[in-house]
Amino acid sequence: MLAPQLAPARTTLTRTAYWTRLLPVLAVLACVTRIPSFVRPLWNPDEGYLAVEARLLAHGGQLYDTVVDRKPPLLPWLYEAAFALCGSGSLTPLRILAVLAQLLTAVLLASLARRHWGDPAGGTAGVLYLLVSVGLNPEDAQAAGFEVFILPWTAAAVWCADRGRWGAAGTAVAAAFLTKQTGGAVLLPVLWLLHRRGAVRAGLPRLAAGFAAPVLGAALLTDPAGFVFWTVTGSAAYASVSGSPLHVLGRALANTALVAAASAGLLPPIARALRGARARAAEAWLWLWLASSAVAVAVGCHFFGHYYLQLLPPLALLATAALHTRPGQRHLAAVVTSCCACALFVGWGLVAPRPELAHAQRLAAALAHRTAPGDRVLVWGIHPETYWLAGRTPATRYLTAGLLTNYSGGRDGSRVGEAYAVPGAWPVFRRELAAHAPALIADDSRGKPYAPARLPTLRRLLASDYTEVARVDGAVLYARAAARPDAAP
Repeated sequence: MLAPQLAPARTTLTRTAYWTRLLPVLAVLACVTRIPSFVRPLWNPDEGYLAVEARLLAHGGQLYDTVVDRKPPLLPWLYEAAFALCGSGSLTPLRILAVLAQLLTAVLLASLARRHWGDPAGGTAGVLYLLVSVGLNPEDAQAAGFEVFILPWTAAAVWCADRGRWGAAGTAVAAAFLTKQTGGAVLLPVLWLLHRRGAVRAGLPRLAAGFAAPVLGAALLTDPAGFVFWTVTGSAAYASVSGSPLHVLGRALANTALVAAASAGLLPPIARALRGARARAAEAWLWLWLASSAVAVAVGCHFFGHYYLQLLPPLALLATAALHTRPGQRHLAAVVTSCCACALFVGWGLVAPRPELAHAQRLAAALAHRTAPGDRVLVWGIHPETYWLAGRTPATRYLTAGLLTNYSGGRDGSRVGEAYAVPGAWPVFRRELAAHAPALIADDSRGKPYAPARLPTLRRLLASDYTEVARVDGAVLYARAAARPDAAP
């Protein structure tokens, strides 16, 4: 009579012992793989944009009104909260949160793998994921950017759906979408799991409600019209396929090659698993997760490296499935190969030069030297981190030239200019510069297609009201003509 009463206790004890052994291993690995993220003050323009947004929000800015970006609100809010608690002079708190995000992703993947393929598979999935999670250019893999914070939500969505928790799954999908729009791609495997469990009638309303509530809440907390415009309808030009096809193709091939190199231990077992039709059918949810993530990478045909991070959780689980459900697979070889690849990418992160960061630091120092802390400035370029490094307030809500010219990586000059800006941006830009004339303008275009010489509004402004006062690494500094005698100490 005692055995049935003791069984739940034994199960709980076994579960606790399992995680007590595995969690420290995953935690150490998450910390080690992200050591490079702490050796640079900033890794890419996304971090700079978020840092500037957070400062503006902290000083009364309104998201999707006086503070704008083509992204949902969760990560700007997270940056704002971290700055409120720890100060806005360092991204170290966000780096720590990124480590925790990667650890949580690994834990959720380990739990999924353990449920499907047994205890050993859980450890394999968590370890393999963390080993491949840094397999990109360090500026993509080590930054505390959007995709890193998408991943725990996408893993949580699949984890909840796998257990039939449809309301929670919908909420996790919504959180992924509210971190970055492409996070919503995880809805496809969630819907497949809903269908496979035969729970469409009962589960779909809960899934829909779980998704709708956070999204509507975020819209109401900001500005509903602005939320819809900046996260959905206003990004058509950015998500188009126009631009330099050869440049985009080169970037796609380069980043695909990096992911393949990082996944060298995962791809052989996955390839062998493809030969079994039965196994493919059993793991359809994983293949759908990978396929939907691939679509998210390809949307807009930009193929930036950090987009590829969404591929890694389903890749790690597919490799784990192949290693633990098919006899004869070389489990040790997969882990050792992944460890070697990880070591190379971590080493790259520790020694990689960051010329654009050095340029932004020198330009920021010049801005800080020539202006007072309360002055507004305009940095005409695609590196908004200059505002954050200089500690100066932007003269406009448009923190990069990209929003005003449609310039982004891979664009050629044919669809870059005032005519291709975010709809309505230039009238707002002109009003803001009239109301808060920048004390200093830094033309950081350095020969790019968005140079002021190609933009009538900016060209006229510089010619009539500003004069060149200095050059920094190819960037040209302009001070207001009336204020030039007092501009430089």
